[in-house]
Amino acid sequence: MPSKAMQRGVSLLEVLIAVLVLSIGLLGLAALQTQALKNAESSLQRTQATILAYAMLDALRANRNAATAGNYNTTLTCTVPDASATLVANDRHYWFQSLKDTLGNHATTCGAINCTNAGVCTVTVQWSEERAIGGQSNQSIAISSQI
Repeated sequence: MPSKAMQRGVSLLEVLIAVLVLSIGLLGLAALQTQALKNAESSLQRTQATILAYAMLDALRANRNAATAGNYNTTLTCTVPDASATLVANDRHYWFQSLKDTLGNHATTCGAINCTNAGVCTVTVQWSEERAIGGQSNQSIAISSQI
């Protein structure tokens, strides 16, 4: 049977090992929480981009004659066009401004609109997920619809 002198310090060692295991577990939990926040941010941006694309499709449906004539058509544009007295210019201005306000005022936040005379319109939204993913990571969605 071991004497009490030989067992001195064993409890302290057990406590130190338990603290080490607990701290490693808490660090893992913090990393998991960080990754969950990044994924939630990415999901939010994708949802907002989809909503904005459908908002432009609704504006195109509301002004179908101008849309099928190609008045809304733009290539991938990253600057907000000026507003003017026409409905088409105002729709494009407010849509591009909404892209910048919602998805971030970056040089990579862009949009494109392409409508055919048959009434098939494609709206493209591009943005950067550098905060969510880390580093430069451009994402884009393109939604087509018959208006």
